[in-house]
Amino acid sequence: MNKIISKKQLSADVYEMVVEAPLIARARKAGQFIIVQIDTDWGERIPLTIADADPERGTLTMVFQTVGASTHKLAVKEPGEAVENILGPLGNPTHIEKFGTVVCVGGGIGVAPLFPIVQAMKTAGNRVIVIIGARTKELVIFEDRMRKYADELVVVTDDGSYGRKALVTEPLKEYCAALSPKPALSVAIGPPIMMKFCEKTTAEFGMPVMVSLNTIMIDGTGMCGGCRVTVGGEVKFVCVDGPEFDGHKVDFENMMLRMRAFKQREEADHHTCHIGLGLEPHPAPAAQK
Repeated sequence: MNKIISKKQLSADVYEMVVEAPLIARARKAGQFIIVQIDTDWGERIPLTIADADPERGTLTMVFQTVGASTHKLAVKEPGEAVENILGPLGNPTHIEKFGTVVCVGGGIGVAPLFPIVQAMKTAGNRVIVIIGARTKELVIFEDRMRKYADELVVVTDDGSYGRKALVTEPLKEYCAALSPKPALSVAIGPPIMMKFCEKTTAEFGMPVMVSLNTIMIDGTGMCGGCRVTVGGEVKFVCVDGPEFDGHKVDFENMMLRMRAFKQREEADHHTCHIGLGLEPHPAPAAQK
């Protein structure tokens, strides 16, 4: 059981939750994630971002978007209640060293997992440029936290309601073209389509790009194969081989196709009708005779 310390709603569908998890808080590194199970009766296992951690307090900060039954059920929990199971830290940590100039690009909720990487890159002595993108002003998250570590910060919105009206690839391309020497590395985390076009943008300049993938995942230990992706022509499992990969080698089309496989089921009424009600998701099977 992991006690909830605090909860904050960052936007219409995005929540930040601080929970007690002392062992994970002490062990986690930038780039890693956790698997959360809301309850043990029927709750699914969902991968969530570790947005921050406080080893001294023994707490984790996780950020999630309410997109299905489990995340909706998590969102209605309040401080003082508990999350049944948290497994982690999982995945390989980000490779951190002094590269020089690093451009970190976050889209939507992808800004949350980008934050620990920005912290670590800055601590390692890099010049860190951060680009944050969202559809509207209301969906921009972690701006103030990023400003504490970023040497430069650019905020863009699709509708121009805040910052600059642009897609994240526009300032990314400008930095790639204008800086001399060019950035040593770029990091892109966000929707698959965003990461795909960040890869295309950096490829024009022969610049490395690291992407963090958030695929369908069940066990988080490489056993189920649900998170498989094709990287450099080889099958990789995001949970144990990633979540970070060389963006120039990722087959984004195949990944996006797989991520849409269960979309209809996720949106079906039976998937959400029992949210927060403590009901069984399916009727109990009839007794065998």
